[in-house]
Amino acid sequence: MEDITALILDDHHAFRRGFARLDDARGEEQLTAVWESLALHLEIHAEAEERILYPHLLKRSDDADEETDDAIRDHNKIRDAIEAARSQAVGSDGWWKAVWEARTENSEHLAEEEDEVLPDFRKHADMDLRVSLGAQWLTFYGEHPSGKGLTFRDKDPQQYIREHS
Repeated sequence: MEDITALILDDHHAFRRGFARLDDARGEEQLTAVWESLALHLEIHAEAEERILYPHLLKRSDDADEETDDAIRDHNKIRDAIEAARSQAVGSDGWWKAVWEARTENSEHLAEEEDEVLPDFRKHADMDLRVSLGAQWLTFYGEHPSGKGLTFRDKDPQQYIREHS
């Protein structure tokens, strides 16, 4: 089994590839195919982090409240941009604006997670826990193919922290 931090990094790499594919997509059909898959993966990933990674981070790190608050806010901004894109015609200026917002928020979030959250988590969680959470991560994705059974809603960061601390 894999360490949860490695699985998260795999997703991050997939997001970067997805946005690069979007740069190369031509026409509504290609844009739709690339974007819908990428947007869904972004939403499932955020939900997985909120259910599996961040509750454990909150119990193990002194900086976890601030890191978690920031991550939940980032996830909310990404969700909001995805929702904004859904309300626009694919390929229109409004759609590209929303997609660009999702990309920008996601890029900032990935950098923060890779530079702060994941190193902090590795420092405070032993390998057994990281592998156990990796198994939960894989199970989560298996139980929710194409987001089945998930609701993608913004969360109040402070309420989330209170509920998971």
